[in-house]
Amino acid sequence: MAQKMKYVIEHMEQGFTKWVVLEYSQIIRDVGKENLFLVSLPKGTTESDIPKELIELGLQWTTEDIVPYLTETNGVSNKDQLCLLDPRAEIDLQPNDANEFKYFIFGGILGDHPPRDRTGELKAKLNCPTRRLGNLQMTTDTAVRTTQIILEKETKFEDIKFIDYPEIRFSKHEATEMPFRYVLDNEGTPIFPTGMVDLIHAENSKNLDDFF
Repeated sequence: MAQKMKYVIEHMEQGFTKWVVLEYSQIIRDVGKENLFLVSLPKGTTESDIPKELIELGLQWTTEDIVPYLTETNGVSNKDQLCLLDPRAEIDLQPNDANEFKYFIFGGILGDHPPRDRTGELKAKLNCPTRRLGNLQMTTDTAVRTTQIILEKETKFEDIKFIDYPEIRFSKHEATEMPFRYVLDNEGTPIFPTGMVDLIHAENSKNLDDFF
């Protein structure tokens, strides 16, 4: 088993939506609170601005920009120790990258639909090596999960079982298609953050009520 990796998310949103809270909560449970760092929160952010669920899970966060946070606060002297997960990278992430890099970085770019090229600015800022996780958009928690499977379980990307654009069916007449790629569990079920299906159902019901 490979060593535990460090995962860094540059938070590019104002505040925390319910969706984001569920994703970040799942990531903390998956990788461990000591291995996840949330950076670049808006200046002036205090603990009272962080959702209670994330505080209780031990979220590590900072308003520092990602570059000084990694290079000055955490003492990364060589940017070759950093790896940015970039949908436009030419090389797919491989298990042996666990031996090459110390921090794996995700922007608020893997959960957008349609995708926005928000990685470009982050890439220019970091000027570090990049790797790709296939050619389809993933939610942030799926991107971290995929990275963790490749690095810590030493599984090649092509050996991971995915489903693209799965349909969540709530009833005979109500269903939602998710416009992302997801990892499948051992039973062949898409892995969503705990509480996500209920949240989607509630939002769908609210939208339907508003329509009428």
